[in-house]
Amino acid sequence: MQVKSYKSGSLGVVEIDEAPFGDKVLYRTLKDAVTMHQANQRQGTTNVRGRSEVRGTNKKPYRQKHTGRARAGDCKSPIWRGGGVVFGPHRRDYSYHMPAKARRVALRTALAGKLKDDEVCVADLGSFSAPSARSARKVISDLGTPRRMTLVLGERDELVWKSFRNFPGVTIRIAEELCAYDVVAGGLIVTQAGVLEALAGRVGLPTATAEGGS
Repeated sequence: MQVKSYKSGSLGVVEIDEAPFGDKVLYRTLKDAVTMHQANQRQGTTNVRGRSEVRGTNKKPYRQKHTGRARAGDCKSPIWRGGGVVFGPHRRDYSYHMPAKARRVALRTALAGKLKDDEVCVADLGSFSAPSARSARKVISDLGTPRRMTLVLGERDELVWKSFRNFPGVTIRIAEELCAYDVVAGGLIVTQAGVLEALAGRVGLPTATAEGGS
C-alpha cells in the first residue's frame, strides 16, 4: 500500500508492504493493552489513615451508660472529628502484565489501524548537527502541524530528541520501545526509513516463506 512520505520539505507517497501487520483490527486485544499501560502508569501512592493509625488515646472518653450520649469506645472512631477514615484508599500496586505474545499482537493491530486510517508517514529527517527547535518546527509545519505526533526513530538520537522534546503533543520513541498505547494515543505516526520493516520483523505476521520452511 501507499503511505505518506516526507523529505526535504516536500510530501509524497511511498510503497510499503502492509501484509505483516494484517488487515483486521483486534479491538478487544488493543483495548486490553491500552488499559494495562494506563494501569502501569498509576503511582498508587494515595493513602488515608484508619482508626488504628490516627494519633490519639485508646482511653474510653466517658462511661458507657447514663450519660445521655451515644456509646463511644475511643476518640479515634470514624464518626468523631479527627478520627480514622472508613474504607479509604491505601497504597497499592496497580501494575500487571499481559503475555508478551498478546502485547505483540496489540502493537501489530494498532499499526494496522493507523495504516488503514492513513496516519503513518515515512520521513527522512536528514542529519541534525546540533539540537535545533527551528528545524523541528519546520518538519512539524510541513507535515500539516498535527495536534499529536509520535516520532519513531530506528535508534536513539539525542540531537533529534532534544530538537523535538519541547513541542506539545509530540512524543519521541525508538522502534524497540514502541507499544500499542504509543500508537493509539500518538496521533500521526512519523517513522524514519526502515522503522516499519523493523517493526514488522518484531511483531509482524509470519510470512508464507517462513511457514513453509518451519
